[in-house]
Amino acid sequence: MSDTSPQRSRLRFPSFSVQVILGLALGLLLGWVALQMGPVADGSANWLTTTLDTIGSSFVTLLKAIVPPLVFLAIVASIANLRHVTNAARLAGQTLLWFAITAAIAVAVGIGLGLLFQPGASSTLDPAAGSEPGRTGSWIDFLNGLIPGNFLGLGASTQLAEDGTASTSISFNVLQIVVVALVVGIAALRSGKAAEPFLAFNRSALAVVQKVLWWVIRLAPLGTLGLIGKAVATYGWDLLSPLATFAIAIYVGLAIVLFVVYPVILKAHGLRIRSFFRGAWPAIQLAFVSRSSIGTLPVTQRVTERNLGVPSSYASFAVPLGATTKMDGCASIYPAISAIFVAQIFGVDLSLTDYLLIAFVSVVGSAATAGLTGAVVMLTLTLSTLGLPLAGVGLLLAIDPILDMGRTAVNVAGQALVPTVVAKREGLLDVARYESSSAADLFSDDAAVPSDGAAASDEGVAADEHAADEADDRQPVSVA
Repeated sequence: MSDTSPQRSRLRFPSFSVQVILGLALGLLLGWVALQMGPVADGSANWLTTTLDTIGSSFVTLLKAIVPPLVFLAIVASIANLRHVTNAARLAGQTLLWFAITAAIAVAVGIGLGLLFQPGASSTLDPAAGSEPGRTGSWIDFLNGLIPGNFLGLGASTQLAEDGTASTSISFNVLQIVVVALVVGIAALRSGKAAEPFLAFNRSALAVVQKVLWWVIRLAPLGTLGLIGKAVATYGWDLLSPLATFAIAIYVGLAIVLFVVYPVILKAHGLRIRSFFRGAWPAIQLAFVSRSSIGTLPVTQRVTERNLGVPSSYASFAVPLGATTKMDGCASIYPAISAIFVAQIFGVDLSLTDYLLIAFVSVVGSAATAGLTGAVVMLTLTLSTLGLPLAGVGLLLAIDPILDMGRTAVNVAGQALVPTVVAKREGLLDVARYESSSAADLFSDDAAVPSDGAAASDEGVAADEHAADEADDRQPVSVA
C-alpha cells in the first residue's frame, strides 16, 4: 500500500555567518530608526533604544555568565592533559613571548601614527574641559589581580543611587580564576590516582558547560542586532568631529595591526591568511559589536579550537590567559596614541625616554591592569608613568565607545592569533582543519576531525572538545 501522507516541508535556515551578517544589517537599520526617533519627553531613551539595549546586554550577560565555569573547568582539564605533553613549559614560555612580541609591534605602530597624525595639535578641545577618571591603573594592581580574594575569583560592589537606594553587583576576575584553576589542576596531577574521580567529574562538567555555551552562541545573531543597534542609537557619529584626527589615527593603527602585522606573522609561519580570518571571524565580529574581550572569550576559545585547529589542551590555557593580558588594541595602540594626544593638548614635550616608557608600559602593563581590565585603566597607567595629567582622559571619554569596538576586535584577533602561531611552531596545529575552517565549524562535531599532533594528549577527553553536539541539533526544522 502506497504512502499517501503529505510530504513534510523543511525550513532551512541560512548559515551561522549569514545569520550574524543579517543581524548586523538589521541592527544598523533599527539603530538608525531609534536615533531618528530621539529621546522621549523626559530625556530618557525611547522604547526602541531600550529594547535594543536589553537584547544586546542580555546576550553579553549570558556569555559572561558562562565564562567562570568554562575557564575553570577547561584549564583544570588542560592541566590534566599536560601529563601527555612533554613541552608544557616551553608552550607557556612561547605563548608569553609572542604576547610580548605582538604587543611591541602594536605599540610601535601606535607611536609612529601618533607622531605622524599629531592628533593633539589639530584638536579644538579645551584642556580645561578634561577631568580625571573614576578608575585608575597602577602597578600594584598586578599583585592584587594575582591573589584570589576567594575560590571563584568573585567580587561584589555596592553603589548608592541618588534616591538613596543601594544596589550590589557581582563581578569576577578572570585572572584570579586562571590562577585558582592552575593551582587546582597542578594539585590534581600531584595527587595521582586519588584525583581521578575529580578529573572525571571535571570532564563531565566541562561537557555540560560547553553544551550550554553552544546554545548561547546560537543567539549571537540576535545579540549582534541588539548590540550594534544600541551603539548606533546611543552614540551616532556626531561626537567624532572634535576628535576626528585622533579617531582616524586609532582606527588606522588598528587596521594596520589587524590586516598587515597579523597577516605578515601568519605568512612567516606558512599559514594561510584567509583561513585565519575565515576561522576567527565569528569571534572578531562579536568582539566588535559587544566591546568585551571577556564576553567574547567563550567564542574565541571555541573558534581557536574548532576552526583554527589548536589543541584543546593548549587553547584552554592560552586563550583565557590572553583574554586578561593580551590586548594589542586597548593596551598598545590606544594608550600610545592617546599619550601623545594628551601630551600635545597640555603642551608637554615627550623625549625618547618617554616613548620607550610608553613601549614598556604597553608590553607589560596589560598584566598589571588585568585585575581592572579596560582601556581607560590602561591609559591612566600609561599617563601616570609618564607624569602626564590624568585629566586628559576625560577629553577622550566622549568617543570611547566608538573606539572600543575596533580596539576589542583587535584584542580578540590577537588572542586567537598567538595560540595558533605557537601551535604551528610546536607542531601541534591541525593544519588540515585550519585550512578548511569556516564559521559553520563552530557547530560541527569535533570527534570527526582529531587535532593533529594532539590526538594522544586529547585521547580520553573527547567530551572536552564538544563531542556532545549531536547531529540532531543541527537538523533543519520541520514544519507542516
